[in-house]
Amino acid sequence: MAVTNAYDRDLDKNAANFVALTPLTFLERTASVWPDRVAVIHGPVRRTWGETLVRVRRLAAGLAARGIGKGDTVAMLAANTPELFEGHFAIPLAGAVLNAINTRLDAEAITFILEHGEAKMLIVDREFSKVTKKALEGLKVKIPVFDIDDPTYVGGELIGEGTYEDLLADELHPWTMPGDEWNAIALNYTSGTTGNPKGVVYHHRGAYLNAVSNALGWNLPDGPVYLWTLPMFHCNGWCFPWTMAAAAGTSVCLRHVRVEPILDLIRSENVGYFCGAPIVLNMINNAPAALKEGISQPVKVMTAGAAPPAAVIAGMERMGWEVTHVYGLTEVYGPVIQCVWHDKWNDLSIDDKAKIKARQGVRGPMLEAVMVADPMTLEPCPKDGMTMGEIFMRGNNVMKGYLKNPKATVESFEGGWFHTGDLAVWHADGYVEIKDRSKDIIISGGENISSIEVEDVLYKHPEVMEAAVVARPDEKWGETPCAFVSLKDGATCTEDDIIAFCKAHMAGFKTPRTIVFGPLPKTSTGKIQKFMLRQQAKEL
Repeated sequence: MAVTNAYDRDLDKNAANFVALTPLTFLERTASVWPDRVAVIHGPVRRTWGETLVRVRRLAAGLAARGIGKGDTVAMLAANTPELFEGHFAIPLAGAVLNAINTRLDAEAITFILEHGEAKMLIVDREFSKVTKKALEGLKVKIPVFDIDDPTYVGGELIGEGTYEDLLADELHPWTMPGDEWNAIALNYTSGTTGNPKGVVYHHRGAYLNAVSNALGWNLPDGPVYLWTLPMFHCNGWCFPWTMAAAAGTSVCLRHVRVEPILDLIRSENVGYFCGAPIVLNMINNAPAALKEGISQPVKVMTAGAAPPAAVIAGMERMGWEVTHVYGLTEVYGPVIQCVWHDKWNDLSIDDKAKIKARQGVRGPMLEAVMVADPMTLEPCPKDGMTMGEIFMRGNNVMKGYLKNPKATVESFEGGWFHTGDLAVWHADGYVEIKDRSKDIIISGGENISSIEVEDVLYKHPEVMEAAVVARPDEKWGETPCAFVSLKDGATCTEDDIIAFCKAHMAGFKTPRTIVFGPLPKTSTGKIQKFMLRQQAKEL
C-alpha cells in the first residue's frame, strides 16, 4: 500500500484547479480584455483582436465542417500574412496540427513533407502557386487545396478549389481547449544530416511556455508593436504568434524581407521589436542613412541563426538599436538560450559589448537546464572557455520527438538530455559559446542547409568524381555552402556549370556559392577530412 501524507489526500486535480496549458488561451483573453486594440496590420488591412478571434473561430468551424479534426495535419505554404497568423490559432482550435512549410523549398521537398506529415489539406499563397503545382503532381493521394488570395501581391495564380475566405464558416467554432496539453499543436520540418528533413512535433504545453519565455526574456511591455521580419514557418515564428497574443501586441506583417519596407514600416507603424537572422541586421547596417531617417523610437532586435559576427551587432548598437542574441533549434521551439545582459557590462565599449553579445548565453526563463558536456559520457565540461563539448538541453520546451522516426527520437533524448549536435565551450559565468557544428549543417540567412543533401546533388553530376560541402563564412548570409569537388579524368566542366547544375536540382538557397576544384584531403581509411576543408573555406 502506498504511503500518503495529508497533502496527498482529498486534494486531487479537477476542472476547477487544473487546466491543460495551451497558447490558445492567450487569444481568448486578449480579445476579451482589448477587443478594439489592433492585432494585425497588413497593407490596408488593420484587424483588431476582437475581429481576429471571430475569424479564428470561423476558420476552425470551416475546417471542422470539412472533416478536419483531432490529430489531422493542415499544411500552410504562406508568406507572413494575417492568414498564417490566424492559422496558428484556428487549426489547433479545430484539434488539428499546423504544418507551416518553408516557402523556400523546392517541389520535391514540399511533396515529401505533405506525404510524410499526412496533410489533410493545404492552404497556399498565390505567390507559391508554381512550386506548389509541381509538388502536388508528385502526391500519391490528392488533398484539398485552398488559396490565400492576397490583394497586396501581384502574380501567381489560384490553384485551389476555393480561397481562404471561402473556408471561413458563418458560424463560430466552440471555444474548446485541448483535453491534454501533450497533444500536438504544430509540425515543423528541419534539415537533418540526411537528405529528407525530420518532422519535429510540438505540444500545446511547450508552445505555451516558450511563448511566455519570449515575453519574459525580452521584457516585452503591454502591447508591443512587432514587425514580422522572421518567417512564421521558422519554428512557428519562434512561437511569436502566440507571444503576441499573450502580450496583446500588434503584428505588422511583411511579405518580403527587404530593407526599404523594413525601415518604412518601423518608421510608419512605430515598430519597437523584430526578430531575424544576422543577415537582416547586416542589411539594415548597410542601408543608406536616408532610409533610416525619422526613426526615433527605441528598437529592440532579437537575432539567431548563424552566430552573428560581433561587427554586425556593433553596427546595430551604434544606431542605438538594442540587440539580444538568442540560440535554439527547431527541436526546442526556437529560442531557449539567451545572452542575458548584466549591468556591469554597461560601461564597456560598443565593440567589447558586441563580443559579449555574440555568445549564445544562458538558459531562458522556461528551459529547465542546459549544459556543455562530453557527448559520449555526458560528463559536464569545465567552465574554462576552452574545453569543447556538445550542448545539451532539457525542459518542457523540448519537442515531443520526430514524427514517425522513433530511432532518431530515442537517439536525440539519450541519457535524459536533448542532444543538439552543436559543439561549444562553457565560460566561467555559465555562458555558452558555439565553436562548431557537429552535424555539418550550414546556416545561410537563417535557413538550415544539409551539407549531405548538397553533396548528393553534386554526386549526380556526370563529371564529378568526389564532393564535400562545408560552410564558408559570409558577411551577408552568415554562411554559404562551399563545395570542394574533384572531377573525373577528361572532365571539362567549370564552376558556372556546377552551380547551374545544382540550381536545376535543388532550392536556390542551397546551391553552393563557391566551387573549389582539386583533390580532397582524406584519412587513411578514405574519409574526407572536413575540418581541413572548413579551414580552407575560411581562408578563401
